[in-house]
Amino acid sequence: MKKRKKYDNIIDDGRVIANMNIDGMPRSIIRRTAFDEFGKTKEDKEKIILSKKERISILLGMITSYVLFAVIVFGGFALFILFCTNVWFK
Repeated sequence: MKKRKKYDNIIDDGRVIANMNIDGMPRSIIRRTAFDEFGKTKEDKEKIILSKKERISILLGMITSYVLFAVIVFGGFALFILFCTNVWFK
């Protein structure tokens, strides 16, 4: 039988030796939300309060962008079908 190694002398003091965060990658499941990588506490930011008119304009802008994207995608698909039926399959 093998003896198990004892790791009693290793103590985690929470210091960051090398930051392993990669921009654009999701963070690990275990998060330390109270501190950033340098050990400073995060400050609470002010909440942005939007008026009703601003919220409606943001919502309409989002809907417009999605509708425009859908029109472009389905329009391209329709042009492809027309090309196939009128030129390619003749």
